[in-house]
Amino acid sequence: MSSLRAAAVLLLGLATAAAAPPAPQYYRTPLTPAQMKGKQAVVRTTDGTFVIELLPGLAPNHVGYFIKLAEDGTYDGTIFHRVVRDGIIEGGDPLTRDPANEARYGTGGLNVLEAEFSDAKQLRGTVSAVTIPGRPDSGGSQFFICVTDQPGLTERYSVFGRVVDGLDVVQKISEAPADAKGRPLARIAITSVTIRDTPPPSPDPFATMAPSEMAQYRAVLETSLGPITLGFLPDKAPETVRNFLRLASRGVYNGMSFHRVVKGFVIQTGALSSRTTPLSVEQQALVHTLPPEFNDTPQAPGTVSMAHGDDPASATTSFFICTGNDVSLDGKYTAFARVLDGMPVVRAIEATPVHGETPVTRIALTAVRVERSHP
Repeated sequence: MSSLRAAAVLLLGLATAAAAPPAPQYYRTPLTPAQMKGKQAVVRTTDGTFVIELLPGLAPNHVGYFIKLAEDGTYDGTIFHRVVRDGIIEGGDPLTRDPANEARYGTGGLNVLEAEFSDAKQLRGTVSAVTIPGRPDSGGSQFFICVTDQPGLTERYSVFGRVVDGLDVVQKISEAPADAKGRPLARIAITSVTIRDTPPPSPDPFATMAPSEMAQYRAVLETSLGPITLGFLPDKAPETVRNFLRLASRGVYNGMSFHRVVKGFVIQTGALSSRTTPLSVEQQALVHTLPPEFNDTPQAPGTVSMAHGDDPASATTSFFICTGNDVSLDGKYTAFARVLDGMPVVRAIEATPVHGETPVTRIALTAVRVERSHP
């Protein structure tokens, strides 16, 4: 009898073993690190285009799988099926091609990839794999992009890319009207994803330009009250002028506002916090603190100078135009330009109603155009 019981137990054990699910077979990319290095994904959507820098050093299998799916056309026609305003956007589910699958959106294309965690922070523009809650090894075709920094998500999802261009498009997608579950009310489709080699950086025409040549440039501040033309003082502040030309030519000042107005003193603009859209990664990389270049230019009406905090070396992008004479500012702020044309516009901005020092109505700096003057 005991032998029969032992046999029964053995058979039961064999049956249990046979019924156990097989070990998952996760995707392993056939691409070598060298083949994935320096690659970007150009994501074209119905709301615009953005570019992802792929990071095989962090998650090689995620990058390899993303490249495979992009080249197979898997993402074409899918939608961003979940948005959190100024938080994240999610896409990449193959089921979203068909509106009839709406009840299943967010469930497709998973359970392919084993987690590849890293210490990469979930910052604005970071691209990571979507997973099933509680199952880190369930990644696949779906991905999410951080619209703003999300420190609570760091080391919980596999980071495999970052948006290096088109963050304004990503933010726009996040702001789409959505239902209570975060599903956009209108389809925002991915029309194509193209893998390309990272193009070389755009040349900086001002990097080695002599002060005499920089003096030939003008900047036109396009404001909601009219244009203001600036002429530069590179003989007084060459590196400040160089930096301003670089920022203006790359669109850093576009979409800002005049955030401070003090009658008889200054009007001020250039604060990054006043931008209507975030800087791209490329633009953000251009922003840095500037060493002061104090000079003997008087802070008189029409003088343009860099603003700074308590530290004279803390100037970055903000600048002011003097509307009065204030000798207390002389030698304490870097004067780098003068108003050549548009002082009536400066006076109109100065006359705007304010609450404290903040204009009651937004006065936009829509763009700064850099032009070379004719000899």
